[in-house]
Amino acid sequence: MNRTVIEPGAILGVLGGGQLGAMFAGAAHRLGYRVAVWDPDPDAPAHRLVRHSYPRPFADRQTFDEFSDLVSVATYEWENVPAALCRELERRKPVRPSSAVLDIIQDRFAQKAYLEAQGFPIPNFSVVTSPDHLREAVERIGFPVVLKTATAGYDGKGQWRIKSETDLPEAHRAMKESLQRGTRWIVEAFVPFERELSVLVIRAVDGTSVVYPTAENEHEDGILRATIVPARIPTPLAEQAGALARQVIERLNGIGVFCLELFQLPDGNLLVNEIAPRPHNSGHYTLDACSVSQFEQQVRVICDLPLGEVRLITPAAMVNLIGDDAANVTRGDGCRALLTVPGAVLHLYGKRTMRPRRKMGHVTFLASEAEIAWERAVMLRDRLAKAATS
Repeated sequence: MNRTVIEPGAILGVLGGGQLGAMFAGAAHRLGYRVAVWDPDPDAPAHRLVRHSYPRPFADRQTFDEFSDLVSVATYEWENVPAALCRELERRKPVRPSSAVLDIIQDRFAQKAYLEAQGFPIPNFSVVTSPDHLREAVERIGFPVVLKTATAGYDGKGQWRIKSETDLPEAHRAMKESLQRGTRWIVEAFVPFERELSVLVIRAVDGTSVVYPTAENEHEDGILRATIVPARIPTPLAEQAGALARQVIERLNGIGVFCLELFQLPDGNLLVNEIAPRPHNSGHYTLDACSVSQFEQQVRVICDLPLGEVRLITPAAMVNLIGDDAANVTRGDGCRALLTVPGAVLHLYGKRTMRPRRKMGHVTFLASEAEIAWERAVMLRDRLAKAATS
């Protein structure tokens, strides 16, 4: 295999300039790299952290030429960047993960079909190409189900829960309102899971891989709210989750940072929910609780440097700050109250506009025992929930 290490001093390209791109830039700078960010949103926080900033549309040809000439390698912080752009960029520079991987992952139907063909355990699903075929697909799967757009959905966007017959008309209307040429949807069996788990897998150019400890997650309205690591599951099950995640990425021939979202069923079996081809919100604990963060791993793997260790130095719990949560922990006595908690680490993303359902930051709690960290995270989560309803 022809391998070329990309040495410190080179310029690394990232498509997308949100908080993941900003944290990638921070890790790259610490290792001596420069970073070029291409994101159409001029307010994307990563733009303010780098010397080479391209706040222009992804279809801009001049930017494509400048960006591809400038960078030594490219990656992305969001799976909804145009796969066609990555394919074209690959003709000039390495893109990790590859456009072939992105083609599979950014389309939920292609992803589910791939996982099913490879024999991995997944929920039952059916593709829907027209709102008029919704009832037929739901009857084939059986209530309750989750209806999802095949592309462009994240953080609960483009998803509808259909519990019974009475929910069908509203879901049908939502499908018609979102209907565009070529739109497809996935109808997926709702899984009565015991826990939601996630596993970070880093796979290198030479095929070697490392796996972080299994994390346990809680969601609210489709958005990750809190994470605890290590997950509160038996060690054999955590090892099984790690092995399953590693096997999925190896079969995919993925190079980069990946996160597998898993469902733990009441009988202890695991189902694969989704794959993210990038650092993941549930892996933010690695910034404070691990010797090498997921963002440093992203730098290492795209530059073909040795992968870092995945040692968990201390148990941790993380709470997302969503919308007005950021104001509640930074204004008045909120910041002082938060930072008096032992082991609390505050991360704010520098987004200028607060909006409902927008991730504005997170807080990681470090402690000698996972349950202590979780208790502190739950106190903050509950306080934020109370503030949102007062």
